[in-house]
Amino acid sequence: MDSLLIYGSYGYTGRLIAREAVSRGGSPVVAGRDHRRVLEHGHELGVESRTFDLEEPTSAIERRVEAFDAVLNCAGPFEETCEPLVEACLETGTDYLDITGEFRVFERLLTDDRRARDAGVTVLPGVGFDVVPSDCLAAFLSAQLPSATDLALGLAGVGSLSRGTARTVVRNLGTGGVVRRNGRLYRVPTAHDTREIDFGRGPTTAATIPWGDVVTAHHSTSIENIAVYAAAPPIAIRAMRATNALESIVGSRPVKGALERLVEIGIDGPDEDERESDEAVVWGEVTDGDRTATARLRTPNPYALTADTAVTAAERVLENEAPAGYQTPSTAFGADFVLECADVERELVSAPGIDLEAE
Repeated sequence: MDSLLIYGSYGYTGRLIAREAVSRGGSPVVAGRDHRRVLEHGHELGVESRTFDLEEPTSAIERRVEAFDAVLNCAGPFEETCEPLVEACLETGTDYLDITGEFRVFERLLTDDRRARDAGVTVLPGVGFDVVPSDCLAAFLSAQLPSATDLALGLAGVGSLSRGTARTVVRNLGTGGVVRRNGRLYRVPTAHDTREIDFGRGPTTAATIPWGDVVTAHHSTSIENIAVYAAAPPIAIRAMRATNALESIVGSRPVKGALERLVEIGIDGPDEDERESDEAVVWGEVTDGDRTATARLRTPNPYALTADTAVTAAERVLENEAPAGYQTPSTAFGADFVLECADVERELVSAPGIDLEAE
């Protein structure tokens, strides 16, 4: 990984990813806009560091990335950082990866598919917990039931957030949710729908969230109706729904500014014990109206998984194993990609024509 640039490497998740890359024998170059933090991080890892701001002219950013075969963007919010980096990568023939979970970013980068193909560049967003396990599970289920018209995904045990993720959540307050219906994205109220999902320990209440798979799973599977749910206690779902009536308040600049300051002061991310002990479950179900297939993935803590999947994806991109153009984890590497990561287990719960009890 000597030809990999990790931008935003000194953030919580960036540090985990850079450390994982170095632990595998790589020598990535770490980068970001804060000179002191970049320098300290490079010194800590024993690798080269670069300082540059994404508000620089595109030509300047191009000069920063043209020496590298791939850029892994770890600097969120990605709505703000993806555009200048992807533009520079397309102009210099540099592959682009990031760890976004923002559905708007997936949708935006999809529009670069033709340019990326023509340039021979892989554009691969979402190589962390958002959306590697859910995208791979969606692709796996689609293969079990190719006639599927509807996909539901569920998440449980996600745990505490990093500062960057919390900052993105705050910035999206007051914007509601999103689902895909008949192939199109639709805005819906926050937690507009609930359902009972068995994550492996019996039915658990879950509510809809605006997860990136409303874009990526459609690209991976062509399924036209997609919703993503997160496990939450009823009191939390009621609180989520209460924000719908207060969107103009919680979405206002003063409120968001105050919450962002609290995030900066009070949130870093799960500690090492939490990353080593926590686990998450991703559930999925596809149906064509008559038949249904259901499966579950059990994964390590989302941030631990992100470090693993992001570095593995970068390694494979550097080895020219990913096609050019806009890709999802499963279109780049297949539905079994997530199973290459440590401590990930997949369970097929039900599928047409398969007697699981007899196996």
